[in-house]
Amino acid sequence: MGDRHDHLQKAMQLLENEFGHPLNISKIYQTAAWGQNNQPDFLNMAAIFNCNKVPSEVLIIVKKIEELVGRKQRQHWHEREIDIDIIFYGNNIIDLPNLIIPHALMQERRFVLVPLNEICPEYIHPVFNKNVSQLLMECQDNLKVEEWRQQ
Repeated sequence: MGDRHDHLQKAMQLLENEFGHPLNISKIYQTAAWGQNNQPDFLNMAAIFNCNKVPSEVLIIVKKIEELVGRKQRQHWHEREIDIDIIFYGNNIIDLPNLIIPHALMQERRFVLVPLNEICPEYIHPVFNKNVSQLLMECQDNLKVEEWRQQ
């Protein structure tokens, strides 16, 4: 919601302040809304950070960044100011009530896989033992994901 590009820029700056310069960052993609398709397109991107914090600390930091960017609590899968997900954390597999890594539905979502495929196509999913490119090729999601061109 709001200035989508500005929200992404603010979030990236805050992430960089916490975790240092990203090792790699994707282009920005405009994507059809997933889950509830009667809403405007989203902007999505992916970034890789080298981090020395434990995943639960990263989650706390990410939630704080979402608040700083202006995220408000809304209905599940509804449009929002920003949504930062932890997709992978090295080769760790984490299954906690408030944190599942790798992200539980990433393999079903082109809006996650397309930016990931741009920056780490050969990365092996530690549960499925397939790389990101393979997961993208096998993905059944047919929602639009295209490179965003700033107006």
